[in-house]
Amino acid sequence: MSDMSGGSYRERRKPANHFNSRSDYLEHELSIMNFKRWRIHLPFRDFHIEIEDWVPALAATIGKIVMVTAMVAAFAAQFGLDSAFIAENVRFELLIAGVLFVVLFSAVLNPTANLAGTHGPMIPLIPLIAAAGGHPLALGVMVGVFGLMLSFTKGGSKLVKLTGEGVRGGLLIYLGAVGLIGQITKLKGWAGDAGHTGVAFAVIFVTVVIYAYLARIQKRWLAIPLCSALAGVVALEMGAPFEFTTAPGLPHLNPFYWWGENTGWQLGWPHLNHFIAVMPYAILAVAMWSPDFLGHRVFQELNYPQKAKGVLMNVDDTMAVCSVRQIVGAGLGGGNLASSWGTYMIPAAIAKRPIPGGAALTGLLCVAAALIGYPMDLAMWEPVLRVALIVGVFLPLLEAGMQMVKDTKNSHSAGICIFSCAFVNPVFGWALTMLLDNLGFIGDKERSESLTLADRLIIPALTLAVCTGALALVGQLPGIPAIL
Repeated sequence: MSDMSGGSYRERRKPANHFNSRSDYLEHELSIMNFKRWRIHLPFRDFHIEIEDWVPALAATIGKIVMVTAMVAAFAAQFGLDSAFIAENVRFELLIAGVLFVVLFSAVLNPTANLAGTHGPMIPLIPLIAAAGGHPLALGVMVGVFGLMLSFTKGGSKLVKLTGEGVRGGLLIYLGAVGLIGQITKLKGWAGDAGHTGVAFAVIFVTVVIYAYLARIQKRWLAIPLCSALAGVVALEMGAPFEFTTAPGLPHLNPFYWWGENTGWQLGWPHLNHFIAVMPYAILAVAMWSPDFLGHRVFQELNYPQKAKGVLMNVDDTMAVCSVRQIVGAGLGGGNLASSWGTYMIPAAIAKRPIPGGAALTGLLCVAAALIGYPMDLAMWEPVLRVALIVGVFLPLLEAGMQMVKDTKNSHSAGICIFSCAFVNPVFGWALTMLLDNLGFIGDKERSESLTLADRLIIPALTLAVCTGALALVGQLPGIPAIL
């Protein structure tokens, strides 16, 4: 692949010993890569796999097991399915992600499309979806269809461009702070239930010290594997309960097993009424994508050199990959709802690595974890799980948001965004504040005056109307009962 300045990647590449520091070498690598959309990319011809790529790969694999387990367990609780079903479906999802999508799409065909991960914000809504008569396959297909529509119209990248820095900062601060508090609360609850209340304090204390030291020496990209490992060691040394329960093996691979009436999900294939029931939730899920994808691209922009335009995440292509992955994964029998893979992108950006190298390693690790089984038990253990999410997702989100609020104008937009998010949820907060910011009511008035009428009013207003309508349909507006 040729760089815009002339010459291929292999021609312009220099060994690491030609640079004064490892950081200079990694930034040079990013600057000379120029990935092409939907072309074949090969290791050592278009990119190299470096030691730093193992960090986002390990973080992504831990995060994948954690998030898919939470998603499938939420569905299983509504349909009366046991823990054996959860473990087998998580295994199946790891194989689907590792074999069909991570390597094929993000490592080979389109390295500017982030990996398709798990849509965490939808987990709390699963009981509502089940109560409304929803079906996991119907939901997965509808999310995929709506996602493809947004991708083909390039609506995702347009919304990213219309979101000002203050709004971005406020959104990231809110997501980071709420997530951080939530994970600490859950860890304390688990420790109390296990009869080892001191474990939570010790684990968090060690995590804070190690994370601060890594930030000091500019090695935060090591945070997930190192802090998670130390959390596990500390918890074990203090007597916290743990045992291996998932033996090596393969899950069922037949979609007819998963969508049988007496096997797998025990729900059978969906009917028209199932698709109607999940429609507002599917709209809401896709509406949540833009702020999620936006946050992940911001991490690249903050950590990559300015010349590294050819490796930045393409929001529309990521939406397309997530949509296809959603339809195929649900059709095969998986219980995952897809979104941009945060536990991969955030540490990859901090480590100054492009998408494809770590993506290839992530695919291999996901397949290995599914086949071996025991790594799933480690990643799902509470101390490891919570610390991985804290240092890999929520602390970096909080830090990135604070970096973006640089002046009084941005602080006004960020404050209103945080207030709106807390009032309803991040989707509503993002959409409302984007409209107010683009109209010039808050934030930078000069930026507002430079926008066209469509960018200033029509698109943001339509986005707010769609998001608010979807929230109203599913009963997510405070004090207003669900329309459906």
